[in-house]
Amino acid sequence: MSKKNKNKNYLDFIPVRNPKIEFETSEKGQVTLFIEWKGFYHKIAQRIFRRPRVSDIKLDTYGSFVWLSIDDCKDVHQLSKDMDAKFPGMEKSLSRLIKFLEILHDHKLIHWKGEEK
Repeated sequence: MSKKNKNKNYLDFIPVRNPKIEFETSEKGQVTLFIEWKGFYHKIAQRIFRRPRVSDIKLDTYGSFVWLSIDDCKDVHQLSKDMDAKFPGMEKSLSRLIKFLEILHDHKLIHWKGEEK
């Protein structure tokens, strides 16, 4: 048995937005993502606990910039350079960007180009 290589080079990954996720941009440039809750258990929660069918997630300035910068061509390294150019005083921009993209990936809002779905 071989171990999986856990050393991931995120700088070479290319994020791709999930086409099923709808979003809108406000006049100020902030992005709101709309996530529709589907499935049996979500339907029960919607009826019994009065949960919304669609949740809206408002991204902050950094998140909105990253979301709008994802164009299926730029890798994480290029996104990091763009963030540094837009927000020059930001500390640890690369680690923050990678963590943000990991969270988006874990919630299936993005996937990595070339990744099996």
